[in-house]
Amino acid sequence: MTKPWVVIAGLGDAGVLTAIRLAKDADVVGISVKPALVSGQELGVRLARPERWARDYWISFDRFRGLDEVRTVHARLTGVDLAARSVAFTRADGTCASEPYDALVIATGVTNGFWRQPTVQSAADIGDDLRAVHDRLAHARSVIVLGGGAAAVSSAANLAAAWPDTSVHLYFPGERALTAHHPRTWNTVRRRLIDRGVELHPGHRAVVPDGFACDRITDGPVHFSTGQSDAHADAVLWATGRVAPNTGWLPPALLDERGFVRVLPDLRVPDQDGVFAVGDVAATDPLRSSARNRGDKLLAHNINAHFAGRPLRAYRPPRRRWGSVLGVQPDGLQVFTASGQAVNFPAWSIDRVLQPWIVRRGIYRGIRAGADSAGRDPGRPIR
Repeated sequence: MTKPWVVIAGLGDAGVLTAIRLAKDADVVGISVKPALVSGQELGVRLARPERWARDYWISFDRFRGLDEVRTVHARLTGVDLAARSVAFTRADGTCASEPYDALVIATGVTNGFWRQPTVQSAADIGDDLRAVHDRLAHARSVIVLGGGAAAVSSAANLAAAWPDTSVHLYFPGERALTAHHPRTWNTVRRRLIDRGVELHPGHRAVVPDGFACDRITDGPVHFSTGQSDAHADAVLWATGRVAPNTGWLPPALLDERGFVRVLPDLRVPDQDGVFAVGDVAATDPLRSSARNRGDKLLAHNINAHFAGRPLRAYRPPRRRWGSVLGVQPDGLQVFTASGQAVNFPAWSIDRVLQPWIVRRGIYRGIRAGADSAGRDPGRPIR
């Protein structure tokens, strides 16, 4: 029997996991602007310790055993013909092409700050970006972090830990940060921020300058719409959560009023046979939580059920965010449940148990060791 042809548009965290789960039952083609998984997770570790971050969150596609049967295309998506069931793209070398599909998975994610951009990059480009931002922050004597989400909180905590002599200030608009998490999560993380010397400034809503996409580190004054005096620092990190869905290649009929892909509870796009969406781009719930709650597993099941004529299952989003906030620290890793309870992994377990067995083998179904396709040894510093 001929396998169905599935195109996965976007190979970030959700796209890669979906491709791995579908590879045995379908012919899968993944299209990505990067030649590797470049995760949007753990911004703080990425900024403060890029070598550590790259080892776990920047992984060339050819190192994933689960992608051995998946054809990956390094390209930028430019359009979709829903009637002809094909997507159009421009390869990294500038040539244009199209790919037919029996099922299309939209997993193109979102743009967020400088760390999540839908630009076509080589491995060298990715490495240059990581090092440039790290160096910019390393030479700052004072840093302002703007935002109250996990990216902002993680950045403040990790920068303060990496450079104890740097003055780090976290400004957020509410009475507390991490408002999508359980209050107990913030209480725990707040103590760690204070212990590291981070100055907390609740009730400060920064004014984003007209036309500024929060896509670079600045050094100008920060103005606040909440009435406080301007703030100044050598480096200003904008992590204000102004995400934009990467859906410019899609027709407006597929999108909600904010540009995210409309989906039914089973992750199908309404009125489109064989079109699905998952991850941050999919409007599943206010938190768009299918990116962090194994939506890939449900989606793979539903795509197989779609072709077999079986009933599809519904995605049930959690009420609150959960998971790691600060990333791996010298004393280990804290993962917070939806109820705000902290589950602690000791430092020794990260490289002996968590990464090799739970993440690389259990979740990703095997990742090869050694240098990737660009010749980058994940154990060596980024240059």
